[in-house]
Amino acid sequence: MPRTSVSAGAQNTWSGSIQIVGSFNLSISGTFAGTVTVQRSDDGTTWRNTDTWTAPAEEVGYDPILNYYRVGIATGEYTSGTAVASLNGYSIWPNRM
Repeated sequence: MPRTSVSAGAQNTWSGSIQIVGSFNLSISGTFAGTVTVQRSDDGTTWRNTDTWTAPAEEVGYDPILNYYRVGIATGEYTSGTAVASLNGYSIWPNRM
């Protein structure tokens, strides 16, 4: 199960990218003032924002197509503190029993 994380205490700070298909989890913690963004890409170079958070959160998501994902704080979206975010999911469809 691929996993990526970031401890973002500045703008333009991103996790590494991972490929995800199916269900995935997002965890955001820390004391921060800013906006944490999850981005998706079909080629690993052109990124699109999928959702944003301004407070700690635990979320689940689903993507039926294999895409790249990363999480972090974009340029102009950081004020103070440190946001710790992790994203994990499947890189192949899990076996169904």
